[in-house]
Amino acid sequence: QVQLVESGGGLVQPGGSLRLSCVASGTTLRISEMGWYRQPPGKERELVVLDTPSSTNYADSAKGRFTMSSDGAKKTCSLQMNSLNPEDTGTYYCKVSGLYEGTYSSYWGQGTQVTVSS
Repeated sequence: QVQLVESGGGLVQPGGSLRLSCVASGTTLRISEMGWYRQPPGKERELVVLDTPSSTNYADSAKGRFTMSSDGAKKTCSLQMNSLNPEDTGTYYCKVSGLYEGTYSSYWGQGTQVTVSS
């Protein structure tokens, strides 16, 4: 069974930084994609960044401020978020896609809350 555990959310002032981390369990999971999504209050879940074997794609709102690091072999990824503003407030989710016991599936973490406020 695959589980994702996220950490690192919290309350930060505008202009501040946070680093989110995600660890996936499941020793036979072979990861092909890792990414971060967020759901602002009252809005739909949206892509922040997606890391695939060929490229790393950031949402326009994240470019220049957020940096994703990932290690598929270690099944970990992180999201360094700088110059945060109140529009970055929301629940952040880690998503991992890959082959597990012969089936290609996607898995989501439980979410971690990020609040940007003075």
